[in-house]
Amino acid sequence: MKPRLLAVLILAVAAPPFHGLERDVAELDSWLQDDCAAAGANMARLNALERMLAKANFEQESLTFSFSTIQTHVFKLRAQGFRGLNLTSKPVSTRRPQRGFKVWEPFVLAPSQMEEQKSIPWHAMRFPAELMKGVQGKEVQQKLVCIYIHSPCIFQDAHNSSVLNDNILGAFLQNVRVTNLSQPVEIQFRHNKVLNTSNATCVFWLPGAGSDDLGSWSSEGCETRHSQGTVLCRCNHLTYFAVLLITPGNISQAELVSLTYISIVGCSVSAAASLFTILHYCIFRRKKSDDTTKIHMNLLGALFLLNIGFLLSEPLALAPMGLCQAEAAFLHGCLLCTLAWVAAEAFHLYLLLIKVYNVYVRRYLLKLCLFGWGLPVLAVVSILLFKKDTYGYLDIKTADGYKNATMCWITSRAAYYCTLCYAGLILLFNTLVLLTVVRMLRSSRRHKGTARKDWATVLGLTFLLGTTWGLAFFSFGVLYVPQLYLFTILNSLQGLFICVWYHIVHRRTDRGSVSTSSNTTK
Repeated sequence: MKPRLLAVLILAVAAPPFHGLERDVAELDSWLQDDCAAAGANMARLNALERMLAKANFEQESLTFSFSTIQTHVFKLRAQGFRGLNLTSKPVSTRRPQRGFKVWEPFVLAPSQMEEQKSIPWHAMRFPAELMKGVQGKEVQQKLVCIYIHSPCIFQDAHNSSVLNDNILGAFLQNVRVTNLSQPVEIQFRHNKVLNTSNATCVFWLPGAGSDDLGSWSSEGCETRHSQGTVLCRCNHLTYFAVLLITPGNISQAELVSLTYISIVGCSVSAAASLFTILHYCIFRRKKSDDTTKIHMNLLGALFLLNIGFLLSEPLALAPMGLCQAEAAFLHGCLLCTLAWVAAEAFHLYLLLIKVYNVYVRRYLLKLCLFGWGLPVLAVVSILLFKKDTYGYLDIKTADGYKNATMCWITSRAAYYCTLCYAGLILLFNTLVLLTVVRMLRSSRRHKGTARKDWATVLGLTFLLGTTWGLAFFSFGVLYVPQLYLFTILNSLQGLFICVWYHIVHRRTDRGSVSTSSNTTK
C-alpha cells in the first residue's frame, strides 16, 4: 500500500473531530501527486472540498490543514468593523501532513516591517475592507476560505498553459459572490526568476470557459505589477489566481488585436492600390505593352486576391465548415499564386539583367501564367479532392489563454510545412537574384548619377521580389514580437509599395520616351 494512502487511512481513524475534512484534503493531495491526467476529476474533488470547508463548524477562529501540494485555511470573520485582512503563507518544506498548524497568519504590516518581509519567500494575500460589502447584515459571521495549491495537475486548460512555479492561490467567501471591487484584492507571488510583463501576467481561473468544460485562464480584471523577486496581482474579485508564464512564440491578446488592426488597414490599402493600378493599366495601356509590365500586373492581381482573401478569412470563420474550407482553399491558392509570381519576377529580372544574351522563350508569358496561376490552382484543387480536411478553422492562440482569434486557414501540419518549404525555395532564389543585381550595381558605381537611380530601383525590387516575406523565418527568441510587427507592416503594404514603385518607374520611362521622340524629331 502506498505511504500516502496509508496516511489517509490513519487520519480517518485518529483525527477527531475534523477527520472527514482532513481525510478529504489528504486524499486530494494524494491525487494531485499521482494523477496529472485526471485534471477534470481533481477539479470536481476540489469543488466538493470547497463546499465542505465553507460548511465546516469549528470553535476556534481558524481551521488549517497542510499537506505537500495543498493547504486549506478557513477563517471566521465578522462583517461589522471589518477593515481588511492580510495573510501570508510559508512554502511547505515537508511532505508530512500537519493538522491544525496555522501556516497562514492574519497580520497587518507596519511600514518598518515591509523591508524585513522582502527577504522572506512567502506568498501573501491582502483583502480590502470592501470585501464584506455583499454580506447581508453586519452581525453575520462570515467564513473566508483560502486554498494554496502547488501542483500542475488540476488547473489545466486546453492550451496546456504554464503557471509560475505551479503555485495557485484561491479565496472565496461562503455563499457570497465577490466581484467588481473598487479596492482590489492583492495577491503576492514570490519567485527567483527573471520576469516582466512580456513573459508573465496575472490571471484567474474561469471555470467551464474552455473546450470540454476544462476552463481557462483569463487576465480580465487583473493588473500585473513586477518587482525584484515578486509578482503582485491586483484583481477586482475572488477566485483562484496564478501567474501565467508566456511561452516564446506566443503573443499577448493586446498584441494580437494591434497586429489584426495593422493587417486589416494594410491589406485594405494594398488591395485598393493594386486594383487602381490594374484598372489604370487596362484603361491607358498601349496596344503593345512589354512582358515586364504584364508580369507586374499579374503580380498585383495575385496580391489583390490575397489581400481580399485575408480580409475575409476571419469573418468567414463564423460561417459553416464548408464555406470556411472554401475560403481557406481560396486564401491558400492566392498565397501560392503570389509566391509564384514573385518568382516569375525574379526569373524575368534574371533574363533581362544577368543572362542578357540569347534570351528567347517561345510563348514566354503563357508559360509564366501556367506557372503563376495554373500550378497553384492545381495544387489546391487536388487537396480539396483528396484531403479536404486540410482546410478549416484555425485558432490563433495567445499567451493570455483567452480571447483567441479564429480564421479559415490550413489545419494540416504537412500542408503547412510543404507551403513553408515552397516559400523558402522561392525566397532563396529571389534573394540570390537580388544580391546578384546589387553586385552588378556596385560595379557600375563609376556612373554615379545612374547608380543612385539604380539603388532606388533596388529598394523597389526588394518588395517586387517578395524578399520581405523572408522575415517569417526569423520568428524566434527576442526577435519574435518585433519581427511580427515588421512582417505585418511590410507585407500587408506590399501591394501599395509595388504600386508606388511601378508608377514612379512608369512615369520615368514615359518621360524618357518623350525626350527621345523630341530629340529624334529635331
